[in-house]
Amino acid sequence: MPDAIFDHPRVARMDDPLDPDRSDLDTYMNLVAEFEATAVLDVGCGTGTFCSRLVTERGLRVLGVDPAGASIDVARTKAGADRVTWVVGIASDAGADPAHRQQYDLATMTANVAQVFLDDEEWVANLRAIRTCLRPGGHLAFESRVPSDRAWERWTKELTHQVVDIEGEGPVEDWVQVTRVDGELVTFESPTIFLADGERIESTSTLRFRSREALERSLSEAGFTDTEVRDLPYAPGRGWLVIARA
Repeated sequence: MPDAIFDHPRVARMDDPLDPDRSDLDTYMNLVAEFEATAVLDVGCGTGTFCSRLVTERGLRVLGVDPAGASIDVARTKAGADRVTWVVGIASDAGADPAHRQQYDLATMTANVAQVFLDDEEWVANLRAIRTCLRPGGHLAFESRVPSDRAWERWTKELTHQVVDIEGEGPVEDWVQVTRVDGELVTFESPTIFLADGERIESTSTLRFRSREALERSLSEAGFTDTEVRDLPYAPGRGWLVIARA
């Protein structure tokens, strides 16, 4: 599961200014048009950037789910947030609510959300919960990094270090540094340092780099069909865009 640091209020407020380019979300906006979706479930919605775009640009009905309450608090401040249903929890929490069962045309897991599930049983349970929320014929779409690209070799302090001047906080420093590679599991540290007052908040996360075959097998086990694996438009050769039908 994600590092608990995402539930730290001060760090959650830094998520957007430290990573302002979310052009990756254009891929999912295009899928909304491709599948003519009118209702979207965003699992691992974080600070709600995608949810905000869905309601303000497309006028869709949206459910945003994330286990980090601090991130949801940030999401609630964004444009259109009052038109989004927010759930602090995981997909199974949404699936357990009759109000959300078979209510959505498209479910998404953007960025690295699909890779935070390290245990196979937990991953398949997540997929099954998402399928519960999809209407028959609805689609799930998520991305996963291509293991052979070895993205983690670029996760070094030298290549990722930045200092960003943030309104209300002053200069904030961060970077990513891999600390362990164990088969498909890659662990990395990413501290956030508030240079104005010296507070340093540590973060350690692990992602799983599943093979294409493992992803397809898990979707079948969870009851999805017609799985399609595309090249990820914003990272060709480095990531897969995985799409499956409920």
